[in-house]
Amino acid sequence: MKDGIHPKYQDATIICACGEVIHTRSTKPSARVEVCSKCHPFFTGKQKFVDSAGRVDKYMKKYGK
Repeated sequence: MKDGIHPKYQDATIICACGEVIHTRSTKPSARVEVCSKCHPFFTGKQKFVDSAGRVDKYMKKYGK
């Protein structure tokens, strides 16, 4: 490999909105994510609404579910 053209591969911390902290390695030192394997509906079996600008509330009011 050529010297000086590859990014530095370092320890990284991934922080989820649920509070889970994952330590791994990456070219970026840290990252924030909204869902992880601990809180994702596919892995937990629970439905989770990610409300973006009140869209879920607007839908509930409109259709009365």
